[in-house]
This record gives sequence, C-alpha cells and structure tokens, in this order.
Amino acid sequence: MRTVIVGGGACGASAAARLRRLDDSAEIIILEATDEISIANCGLPYYTSDVISSRTNMIVSGPKRFKDLLNIDVRLNSKVTSINREQKSVIINEQERLEYDKLVLALGANPFVPPIEGVENKKIFTVRTLKNGDGIKELLKNSNAQNAVVVGGGFIGVEMAENLAHIGLKTSLIELSDQILAPVDKEVAACAQNVLRDNGVNLILSDGVKAFSDDFVILNSGLRLPYDIAILAIGVKPETTLAGDCGLEIGDCGGLVVNKFMQTSDPDIYAGGDSVEVVDFVNNKKSIIPLAGPANRQGRIIADNIAGRKSVYKNSLGSAVIKVFDLTVANVGNNEKQLEKGSYLKTFIFGNSHASYYPNATKTLYKLLFNKDGKILGAQAAGYKGVEKRIDVISSVMRNNGTIYDLLDSELCYAPPYSSAKDPVNILGMNAENILTGLVKLAFYEDLQDSLLVDVREPESFSAETILGAVNIPTSQMRDRLSEIPKDKPVILFCNTGFQSYVASRILLQRGFDNVYSLAGGIELYKIIEKDAKSRNQANSFSPV
Repeated sequence: MRTVIVGGGACGASAAARLRRLDDSAEIIILEATDEISIANCGLPYYTSDVISSRTNMIVSGPKRFKDLLNIDVRLNSKVTSINREQKSVIINEQERLEYDKLVLALGANPFVPPIEGVENKKIFTVRTLKNGDGIKELLKNSNAQNAVVVGGGFIGVEMAENLAHIGLKTSLIELSDQILAPVDKEVAACAQNVLRDNGVNLILSDGVKAFSDDFVILNSGLRLPYDIAILAIGVKPETTLAGDCGLEIGDCGGLVVNKFMQTSDPDIYAGGDSVEVVDFVNNKKSIIPLAGPANRQGRIIADNIAGRKSVYKNSLGSAVIKVFDLTVANVGNNEKQLEKGSYLKTFIFGNSHASYYPNATKTLYKLLFNKDGKILGAQAAGYKGVEKRIDVISSVMRNNGTIYDLLDSELCYAPPYSSAKDPVNILGMNAENILTGLVKLAFYEDLQDSLLVDVREPESFSAETILGAVNIPTSQMRDRLSEIPKDKPVILFCNTGFQSYVASRILLQRGFDNVYSLAGGIELYKIIEKDAKSRNQANSFSPV
C-alpha cells in the first residue's frame, strides 16, 4: 500500500514515522514543496538571535535520516499542484503524476501578510521557515541594524521582540488589540506587558500598521517608527487551497473539516496539523488551534488509522507556554473572552514556586476559570519558576474531566526546594471550593469603584503603600471595630495577595455582613494592572507624522 504525505512538518513527519513503525512493508512518500523538512519552527526566534547558534540543531530530521532509519522516501521541492480524487493521484510541480492508496494532507498554515503599502520591502520578514530565519540573520549580520519593529503580539511576535531586544536592537512591538498574547486574559497579559517594557521594548497597543516606507513604519495613529528590520507576526491562515480545489469540505473557521479519525470528507484522504479544524475541548466549538503538540499527536493518529488501528483525536485544550525574558506565561483551556458572560466564575491566587522558607522562592500569579458545577474551564499563570509545571497538572486534570475538587485532592510532589505542602494547584482548588460553597465572595479590579476599600494589613504595611481611598482596619482588630463597617454599600477587603482579606471576610460574613468581598489577588495584582495602565497612558517617544 502506498501512502503519500503532502507536507513534511510536524504532522506529516510524525505520521510517516509512526506508520513505518506500524508497517515495515508500506510504501511511504513525503512530498515537501520547499527544501526544508522537519525543522524546529518553534525555535526560529531563538535561532535568529543566536541563542540557538547551530543551524544543524534546527533540523530535527533530514531526508537521509528518514531514508536510512525509516526507509521513507522524502522528496523536497515537490509541490503538489492538484489532487484527482477519482483517480487517487496527485500532480507534482504541474507535471509528474503519482498515485496513492491513502493520502495525508499536512500542509500547515501560512503567515498572514496583509495588503499594506510597502509590505514587499526586503527588510520585512515573516517567521515560518528556516529560510526566513537565515534571511533575518543575514540582514542583521550584514547591516548596521539598530531599530526593529515587530507587528503582532502573539507568541511568535513576543518571542521575536524579546530576541531582537536581546541582541541590542531598539525594538518596538505593535499590537492591534488592547493586549498581547490573546490566549490569556488582560491581568495575565499585563504581567508580560510590564516585563517587555521593563526590558526596553517599546510596546504599542490598540494600533496597527498603515504603511511601510523605506525607513519608517507608519501606524494608523500617525506615529512613525524608524526600522532597519521588521517582522510580521500577525498570525497564520490554514493552507487549504489544494483541499478546496479537489472538493474536500472546508469549515466555517476556514480549516479543513476532519472527523475524530482525522479523515476528511474523502475517507481515503486524511489531514492534520495547522490546516484542520478541531473541536475545542472546553466549549465543544470548532476552532483553529495551530500548535505543535496537537499536530504531532494528529500525525500519530492518522498513521494508526491508516494501519488499521482505530485511534481518535480527543479534541484540543490549547495548552501553551511562552518565555518573555525571565517571565514564563502559560495557559490551558478557555479564557474569559471565549466564555459566555455569566457562565463562569473566576479566582486569582499568588502561589510560591517552592516553600517560602527555602531560599529564592518566587511568586506566580494564577487565574482559574470554572463553573458552578466545579468544571475547570481554563487556567492561566505568569511567574518565574514552576509555572508550566502547574498548568500542565491542571491540563491533565481537565483532560480526564476532573473538577476543581480534583485540584484540591491532587497529591503532588513536595520538598521545600520544589513546592509547598499545599501546592498552588491545591490552593486553587481550595479557593474555588470556598467560592462555590459560599465561604468567600470575591471582588476584582473592575469592582473597586463605588465601594468602600478596607486595607486589612497592619498599619506599617498600610503606611508603606495602599490603594487610594482605602481605610485601614487590620484583621487583628476587625472583631473590635465592626461598627466601622457599613452594611449599605459594597465593602472590599484587601491585603497583599488575598489570604488575609479572606480571613477578615470570614469574620464579617459570620457576623451578618453579606456585602463584604475579598479582593482577588490583593494589592499585588492591583499594582500589576495599575503599572500596565499607567504605561499605556504614557505616549511613546516617537513623533507623529
């Protein structure tokens, strides 16, 4: 049986390798339109800055290795220009015809390049292939580049901004939305935005590119940013041209429609990776989730099914992580923007990376989204140590249809250098349980206006810093000062991170105060959001047109 795989990226290479392991007699041919196969696309930002200095290390597996180890025929520079489903054949480079028994479409996605004036300038790059990375490195090596502009605040855009700043370029990052990193919510994004600015990146939000001249990027607002190199990281579009031309079903999200076995509307044609629509694990809606992990998994499932093993793809959680200088940001599941208002609850905590009494513990901001039944809808985190570890645990609980009670009951490794007896994962579960059982009512940054703010820390902490307009009633004095708490307006209690205000709220709730709320994340989260807000209001240093 001959299996032809169109595309040699994560999905295609994974499908080929798995199929060979399952069937040593199968004829397997990979057709790759470029001269690159199985490269480490996710490492490209670090390759451009020489954090990854070796080009060889960027090539996961080449044609010779595929042939020698797996007896797979890899044909580079072999672009499939059409598919004849009735004859079960493909046309390569508009001239060679190749028949198949099973066909796998693993064409991935293409960088989105909008029709902006001047976008063809040779100083403007996308970041998708090793050739792109080589071009960026060559320009930086052979020019006296000083100013860089990155367009798009997604994962690749942020990574490129970091790496260009890392090698000393004055870097601007432009994002049309009001925040970077769309998979996370504004509070977690604020952590990353603050870190970018602290490391010298000129972050411009809620603005887009109008045109490129030879020397300036001209924004919709009229700002002109000088540039010696520009990176377009606006997003990607599923590559479905071949599939559409031969009559395969394309979904409403713009991706190729596949069933749980990764079959297209033609049962002899499979597809996976960035070009297909998947079902969102949380909301059960069709979506495009272009991530390397799911692409590799889909390739394996395709091979299983071609070989006669019934494997199914169990939808996508969208787990992701990014390095932003020293900060780590990770997420899984849905964010608030994806969820229907009123259908979820939320909480924030700051968790220590390890036992607070062991040296060099750091704090991580965690956000948990869940519903009234305890179902976990999503989680996000920003911190410096152990961030992705905890999100991975939550992802595993979600994958197995666990609830916030499973977070509470998770038995995780503990030793002072690595965690605490109550891991942040456990504390998130406890916090969510307290909300669901009515032991605490939370308030958030957006609730502060028109409420009485009560700082429940000791006077020394209150004197050092507080929220404007707050009064100080320490938790230790709360039982003796009940008369100072009104019952006719919302009262928001706050402390450093939320635990002490929770204790204070328990005192009041048990004494008949039903208008008392604990500020989630405390003054620490408040400061993160305020710092970001103030930076937004400070105009960048460039002059308008």
